[in-house]
Amino acid sequence: MRFENYSIRARLALFTGTAVGALCIVFSIVLLFAINRMATQNLAKEVTAVGELTAYYVDRGELVNPLPPIPHNLIRPVQVVDPRGQVVAATNDLQNRPPMAHFRPKSPGRVASGVVCDSVFPSGGCHIVVAQQVYRDGDWTIYSAAPTLPFFVYPGVAALLIVGTAVFTVAVAYGARHTVTRSLQPVDAIRAQLDHIRSTNLSRRVPIPTARDEIHRLARSVNETLNRLESMLEQQRRFCSDASHELRTPITAIRTQIEDALLAPEDVDLNRLCDDILPSVERLQSITADLLTLTRFDADEPSELRAVDLAELVAVELNSHQMSRKVVRRLTPDVIVRGDRAQLRQLICNLLQNAQRYASSTVTVTLRHGGGDPRSAAAMVELEVLDDGTGIAADQRETVFLRFTRLDTARSRDAGGIGLGLPIARQIAERHGGTLTIQDSDRGARFVVRLPVDS
Repeated sequence: MRFENYSIRARLALFTGTAVGALCIVFSIVLLFAINRMATQNLAKEVTAVGELTAYYVDRGELVNPLPPIPHNLIRPVQVVDPRGQVVAATNDLQNRPPMAHFRPKSPGRVASGVVCDSVFPSGGCHIVVAQQVYRDGDWTIYSAAPTLPFFVYPGVAALLIVGTAVFTVAVAYGARHTVTRSLQPVDAIRAQLDHIRSTNLSRRVPIPTARDEIHRLARSVNETLNRLESMLEQQRRFCSDASHELRTPITAIRTQIEDALLAPEDVDLNRLCDDILPSVERLQSITADLLTLTRFDADEPSELRAVDLAELVAVELNSHQMSRKVVRRLTPDVIVRGDRAQLRQLICNLLQNAQRYASSTVTVTLRHGGGDPRSAAAMVELEVLDDGTGIAADQRETVFLRFTRLDTARSRDAGGIGLGLPIARQIAERHGGTLTIQDSDRGARFVVRLPVDS
């Protein structure tokens, strides 16, 4: 089974146990090495002490063979080699054997040491050999030795380290798994709650643990995401319901007129029938176009941005519309913004249609710099569309930017919009790094678009 298929608990316990086990093994090896080094140094000192004691007797001329008197706690393999290289005295275990080593100190009074393997020692193996020189009618050499120590030195210590490593590794792995299990209990509760959430009921929320840790923040983020999802789904349901209602009205009108014409085809005036149906078809076309625009905006399709003369664009849009109200123009020339020309034209068109629909007699269109140096990247321009109608109450100024939202006064008019013009206009402004808001005015509704100047 692949490692990724294990649970987080198992993976963390395995990783922690492996890491701790490896660290314990390294520590044990280092500790055994340090113990071995210390024990070897102490053993070398003992071997040197035995050689020094033998050198004392050689220096006094009290040499006997086999070599006494060496205390029992210091008895080591010892040999005395005369200046001719002959072994003249040795301990009992090295009687009648050649010299145990062939190296000598470089100068009298000094000591040389080394490790000699498979030499004259009855026990075999490797030995630490210390050579010391004594001058008595020539240079005499005393060799003393002791078997080298194994790496683990003391078997009990090695066994204790092995058992301790195993126990400590298992304990740490178990502790890590237990800790992770307890830490992930809130995650299990969150998962269980998410499993019960369905698209038909998004009101449930995941439990938030009391400990303010990463899981606490995760639970809060999940709940905030669920809030946004519930809001979006509710908006989608309302959007579909409103779109269906708006589409059903012209479709029903077209169906009724066609059915009436089919009941009495001889009495039907084709031109009049087409004239009656055309407004409903145009309404369907307008709704479909607006829905398509919103779909593209929601999908965040990229726009082709280029320098646009906003004053020229507003003038073109005013000239192309048959305005039923008086229009007052206050346009500052050469106001350049960077944006999608078609989208900006639709923004202007939607604001003009809205103003014309609710104005009593006059629509005022103002274009000016909105503050700051026009050459600065932070400079803004303001496009203001003001009508002299009844205006919009302060508590409804954000409501009109919701999709398919129309005020009651609009619903009473035959020429009322479908409630998508202003939401589309605001999205266009925001896609261009600007804003669309409703500001206070003495009379009527004052829509203000702020867009960054093209730098």
